[in-house]
Amino acid sequence: MTTMREGTPDPADAMLAGLAELDHDRAARRGYPEAVYCEGKTAAQVGAIAAAVRERYAEPGDAASRVPATLFTRADDGHAKAVLAELPDARHDTEARLLAWPPAPPPATGGKVTVVCAGTSDLPVAREALLTAGYLGRETEFVADVGVAGLHRVLGKLDLLRSARAVVVVAGMDGALPSVVAGLVAAPVVAVPTSVGYGAAFGGLAPLLAMLNACAPGVAVVNIDNGYGAGHLAAQIAAPFPAGP
Repeated sequence: MTTMREGTPDPADAMLAGLAELDHDRAARRGYPEAVYCEGKTAAQVGAIAAAVRERYAEPGDAASRVPATLFTRADDGHAKAVLAELPDARHDTEARLLAWPPAPPPATGGKVTVVCAGTSDLPVAREALLTAGYLGRETEFVADVGVAGLHRVLGKLDLLRSARAVVVVAGMDGALPSVVAGLVAAPVVAVPTSVGYGAAFGGLAPLLAMLNACAPGVAVVNIDNGYGAGHLAAQIAAPFPAGP
């Protein structure tokens, strides 16, 4: 990582004057780096942030392999083009609308995070959760299309689900899957309501309320379509246990 003398302006910060102030110390302070939420930002703004990230970690010898991952979430095609112009080797997952730099996730530590989605329509949010947990340093597994309309599908994945330290369950429609999974596993369940469903689902409000009213204990609920927040929380739950005194 590039080092700077105390009191010396950081050229990366100068690039963002009046635009953003990157929290460079978040990884040291909280154990996880800052992510960049792209929605609502212009492509030029996101590109400037990507350039500042590149500038801060620019160092001979492939410093990118030794720095915490920066995630660009909710990125549309314009955002992605701007990021890739500055960080051409960044990984771009179009389904999750997420870019990650450096492109390789860190070595996995701690417990496993398993991400479960009820249906194929929930895949974008589920992949956002999956990639987030992976880039925060956790081993991940993915289980797709096991909604409550066919409970045998969930029961067929019990061994995998029970091997996880934390389970993320992504569902729209009636939002019933997190309660079902939480009743079958010992690990905490992070429930993610999605905006998938017909009119009475109210853009994800119906599954949100269903998950908040889950009768199975051990269910935490994040906001509608918040795959990033779910993956982050699951990664924290599954973090390595601190060393004893």
